[in-house]
Amino acid sequence: MSCPLLCHPDKVVLLPPVLFPCTDYYRCMAKYGRAVIDTSMRYDKRRKEVHRYDIADTRGRLSLTVPVSRPAGAFVAGNLCWNQVTVSDHGRWWEVHRIALESAYGRTPFFEFYIDRFAPLFSPEPRPVTDMVVEADVLIRDILGLEVQMLADVPEGCVTDDFRRQLPVFDERPYWQVRQQQLGFVSGLSVLDLIFNLGPEAPLFLF
Repeated sequence: MSCPLLCHPDKVVLLPPVLFPCTDYYRCMAKYGRAVIDTSMRYDKRRKEVHRYDIADTRGRLSLTVPVSRPAGAFVAGNLCWNQVTVSDHGRWWEVHRIALESAYGRTPFFEFYIDRFAPLFSPEPRPVTDMVVEADVLIRDILGLEVQMLADVPEGCVTDDFRRQLPVFDERPYWQVRQQQLGFVSGLSVLDLIFNLGPEAPLFLF
């Protein structure tokens, strides 16, 4: 399902690299015909969203972090970019994440339908964390039916909307969550929450 009417068909939206971002990330992307995920953004350790995402388990919000490592010397030189930061095998995180996702969403209607598509991402293989971000984004856009042209760079002369520092604020759109009766609606979670809970209806909450 694609957006019935693009708000900015001729603009390019600039977005930060975010692993399994919140639904608003894709609500923003869906308004544009073209997008760039800036994997060469300057490294900032405060930007945990590049390798951390939030889900909801039995106790409420839970943050899952992919540990990363920096190349020696680059950070000292002050020129480290996120695409130089690599996924670490510390703490067997890939097993922790898979177990946490199954515990949180194993009873949702669509977990078993989608989890095998995401499973290859949870690997200890060393690679730039931005590669993981981009691979996850490809899967998510396919599931959500977003027909956005993804570019490596902004073409010369193109008008852009730059949301690399902060996403636009959207009105909250609650949707059904498997533990809503116990927890109430938990906002700002990873788009995985939307996908596992709503499945094919997830795109309806982007527009």
